[in-house]
Amino acid sequence: MNHSQKQISVAVAGANGKMGREAVAALSSSPQFKLSAVLVRSRGQASETPYPVYDDASQLLMEQRPDVWLDFTDADSVVDNIDRCIAFGVRPVVGATGYTLEDVERWNKQCLANEIGGIAAPNFAIGALLMMRFAAEAARFYEKAEIVEYHHDGKKDAPSGTAKRTAEQMAKQRQDAASEPSWQPSQGQAPEQPSTPARGLLYGEVPIHSVRLPGLVAHQEVIFGGTGEVLTIRHDSLSRASFMPGVVLACSKVMEIQGMVYGLEHLLW
Repeated sequence: MNHSQKQISVAVAGANGKMGREAVAALSSSPQFKLSAVLVRSRGQASETPYPVYDDASQLLMEQRPDVWLDFTDADSVVDNIDRCIAFGVRPVVGATGYTLEDVERWNKQCLANEIGGIAAPNFAIGALLMMRFAAEAARFYEKAEIVEYHHDGKKDAPSGTAKRTAEQMAKQRQDAASEPSWQPSQGQAPEQPSTPARGLLYGEVPIHSVRLPGLVAHQEVIFGGTGEVLTIRHDSLSRASFMPGVVLACSKVMEIQGMVYGLEHLLW
C-alpha cells in the first residue's frame, strides 16, 4: 500500500460468527485496512479483542463512522443494518443472506442518493463466481439442469444464496438466448415446490437440493442433462479462507463505485 493513501476503516458486523472471525483476521492483517470496530449479538459473548465491541449498530455508526460496513450477520438483522449504515453514509459490503432483490434495488437508490457505493455478494469465492458463470453459459445449450448445494449443518437458510444466484443467472442467459421472458424470483424465495418433495425445492425452472451436514463448508454442483450426456460443474470451498480474497477485494473496490452492485463478479469482468 502507498503510505500516502489513507487506510480504509472497516466495521465487521457478525464478528463472532465463523465468517466474521475469518474476516476480522483477514482485514486486521492487511495494511490497506483499519478495523475500526466489531458488532456482536451480545457483548457478554464477545471474545477478547483489541477493537471496540458493540452490540448496537446505531451506536457503532455514530461513534466510529467507518468507511465500510462488512455484514456477516443473519436474515433477522441484515436488512435493518444495511438500511441504517447507508443512511449514515457508510458503504455496505453484504455477506449475509436473507435480503431480497427488492432490498437490493432500494439500497441502490439509497446509495446513489448518498453518493456512495455498496456491494451485495451471495458468494465471495472466486472459484464459485466462475462456477456460476460457466453454469450460465451451459444453460444456453441444455434445457434441463439441477443444482445440489452442500453446506455445514449450522447454515440457517436453504437454498443458499449462491444456489439462488446461480439459478437467476442461468434463467437470464436462457432469456437472452431465446428472447423469451423468464421466471422472476418472488421476494427472494422459491415461488413453488414440485409435486414430489424429494425432488427438491423448485426455484424458477431449476430444482435445488440442499444438503446440511457437519464436516462440510460450502460446495455446489450444477448438473446438466442432455441426449446421451451429462455435464457437471462443481466448486468446493474447503475452508472459509477461500472467501477472504473476495472479501478484501470488495472492501477495497466499494470505495471506488457508486450505487449498489449485486454480485462480486461485476468487479471482476
